[in-house]
Formats: sequence, structure tokens, C-alpha cells
Amino acid sequence: MATTGTTHQEQVLELADIQGTVLRQRPSPYTGAYFLLRVDDPADGRRMLRRLAPDVATAVDWWNPPERAWLNVALSYSGLRVLGVPQESLDSFPAEFREGMAARAETLGDVGESSPEHWDPPLGSTDVHVALALFAPDDATLQSVLDIAHQAHHDLPGVSVIYRIDTPQLPTGRTHLGFVDGIGEPDIEGSGVADIFQTSPDHYGYLPGFGDAIKAGEFLMGYVNQLGEPAPMPQPEVLGCNGTYLAFRKLHTRVSAFRQYLNANADSPEEEELLAAKMVGRWRSGAPLMLAPEHDDPALASDPQRVNDFSYHEEDPRGLRCPLGSHIRRAYPRDSLVEGLVDPTIHRALRRAATYGPPLPEGQLEDDGEDRGIVFIFMGTDLARQFEFIKSQWINDGNFTGLDDEKDPLVGANDGTGVFTIPKRPIRRRLQQLPRFVVTTGGEYLFVPGIRALNWLAESGS
Repeated sequence: MATTGTTHQEQVLELADIQGTVLRQRPSPYTGAYFLLRVDDPADGRRMLRRLAPDVATAVDWWNPPERAWLNVALSYSGLRVLGVPQESLDSFPAEFREGMAARAETLGDVGESSPEHWDPPLGSTDVHVALALFAPDDATLQSVLDIAHQAHHDLPGVSVIYRIDTPQLPTGRTHLGFVDGIGEPDIEGSGVADIFQTSPDHYGYLPGFGDAIKAGEFLMGYVNQLGEPAPMPQPEVLGCNGTYLAFRKLHTRVSAFRQYLNANADSPEEEELLAAKMVGRWRSGAPLMLAPEHDDPALASDPQRVNDFSYHEEDPRGLRCPLGSHIRRAYPRDSLVEGLVDPTIHRALRRAATYGPPLPEGQLEDDGEDRGIVFIFMGTDLARQFEFIKSQWINDGNFTGLDDEKDPLVGANDGTGVFTIPKRPIRRRLQQLPRFVVTTGGEYLFVPGIRALNWLAESGS
């Protein structure tokens, strides 16, 4: 089992039993797809897991995955139930996981246009049992793996692919809004990420986070968390150990609306870029406003030792450089809350994101009707304390930073009446009528088991 140690000793992680996506970023370039499966025959479902387990990329073999492709597996509560997991084990999962994301919509700000009644079917339904993430370095490799999977699926008629979303990396390597993403992931104690960065920066792209390493129990079950306690996990131990929870989100991005808003509220292209940076907290290159407050600095953005080397409390308490309500300052306030009662390290999130849909041509302001956006992934051992807290208290509420009912200007649940405050001397600027730039079109809470747990699930109920 996992070695928990104490809160003062680095924990030793069982890397070979941990699905690699939890601890490792995808290399770049990549192409990929997510598949959602329904299991109509539990025996076929268990046979599928038995076949998949040897091909799942772990945190050890991440750089040399089977078939040169990165495969990871997750299951919903209804999927675990269909596969025959005992009721006693099912009852040991937390309420938010058992209820599912659609039932938690109001807490997450998935209201109005983003409410589950508007989601793409079958997202948010009990038909989603298993989710597969498959990534490869190129289209040819991805297709070859899919061909193998298709042949293997012929004798598993009780398992159906009910949803697929392709996630090829954009040519720019950025999001549809033009921003570099995936910056500032937390350092996880015992993960070995720093060593990987030192030996192969071209392949990993790891960027050191702010502050000390976060206890492994925040992201993996069976280890001590930031509260000094073993992270709660479902039973039996073989099922929970080295697992985590995953929030799967399909987020439609209104690129034209974002461009139009910048254009309407700025007098020049240069001012548009500054306004975009103020809303996000970073320039599109990834350079943070805290270190480059007036102009973009691509050289800074490409320096992994500098791009996250900043704090807020002493350097920018009023948000004159990086607005208090900017996206990155909301998603992780760092030391902004040093005088408050909230310890931000207990609300950290592991994030993975992949773009879907074609890019909107550069400079085009009108919407072309295409569906584009990101598949956003959160991972952590406490959905309520981590993901749901961040969404409800930091993204969609302004009280924690003195901004009343203001929401995140980029991903918040704005409805056309939103406000975004930009501190400035002598007079602050307040943007009005913020629309919703990102619309939730589906999601689900999933469980990411360790490799031993995958094999246990393949035998459960048989």
C-alpha cells in the first residue's frame, strides 16, 4: 500500500500504480480524443477493463507508453454500480460523487445557458459509465491504436461508445482565446516532477508552481493531505488506494464574443491586448502581469524558473498590476489571503485541458457557428473542498476578495450584466455588461482508479 509517513517526511508514491495523467502533463505536440462508454453487459465491461489495464500509461512509463499512445481510464458512480461493485463500497464514496455533476449544477454555477437541460447528450446522464482518454503524438499513431481497439471491441457487444470528442492540439499550441494554458500546476510531494523537468524539459514542459510542494494526499488517496490526515478514500483499500476524482467538463468557448468585447472596450489593438491580460492575469504568451505589468514579455514567458515566481500580498495588495478579480488570481489566490481564515493550499487543483473544434480565423469578429472550446479536467481527492469550492467561492463569488457579486471575467457565470473592476490610479475602471464567454455543455464526476484497483474492478461481481 502507499507509504503515508508523517506531515514532515516526504511521502513515497507508488508511481507504477498511479495513472500517469494524474502526475504528468501531456507532451507537445499531441492529438487525442475522449470516449464515453455505456456498459449494458457487466461481464463485457469487466472484460474490457481487464484488457485495458496493461495498456494504461502509468506515472512510471509515461514517456514510453504502450503502443506509443497515452491511455487513461475513469468510471462514473453509475458505471461502478453497473460493473457490480458491492453496495457497501458504493456507499463509501462521497455524496457529491454519487450524485453526479448534473445534480451539483447550481453549486458549480451551471445555470441558465449552462444548465444540464442544455447539455450535449449523453453528458450528465446515468448512461455514462466509463470514460477513456487517448492521446498520441500524431494522427497516424492515434488511428493505429483506434484500429486495434476497434478490432478488440468486436467480441464485447455489451459495451458501447456513446460519445466521442476529438481534441487535436491547435497549431498555435494555445487555447482558442490565444492564451498559453497549463501554467502553474502545483508541485506534488514525491511525484518526481522536478527531476523530470531537469532531465527532459523539451518533453515535459513542467513549470514550477508557487510555494512549497503540496502533500500528495490532496491529489491521491492513501497519502497524507494538507490537513495532516490521510485523504479519505472509498473501501476496500485496494479500490481507493492511489486513486483520485476527476471532474470532466466540456466548455464551449465564445471566441467571437470575447473578441467583440475587447474591441468594444478598447481604443487600439495594444489596449485590447492589455485588457485581455487584465481579465486573465497573464498575457497571451503566459507572461504574468505581476512581472510584466505594462507590456508582454515572451522571453519571461518562456523561462520556467521565472514565469511563476511571484506573489500578491506584498507586491500588489490592491491589484494595480494584476486585478484582484482576474482569472488566475481567483483560480489560485496564492498569498492574497494571508490575513484571512482560508488556507489556499487546501483548495489546490490539478488541471488538464485539451482544445476541441476548429480555430476561429485570426482577426474575425463574427461567429461562424462552429462548436469550439476545451475539455477541462480537474483532479483531486476532495471534490467538495477543492473543485466545488474553487468554482463556487473563488470563480463565481467576489466576497473573498472584496468584490461583492463580481464573477470571474473569463469563465464565471456571467449573464450580460456582469462587472469586472480594474484597479487604477487615480480612478479605477469598471467594465460593464460582461457576457458569458464560456458555456458548460456537459460534464461528469468520475473516479480514476489505480492500476491494482482497475484489476480489482475487472474481477468484482464475476
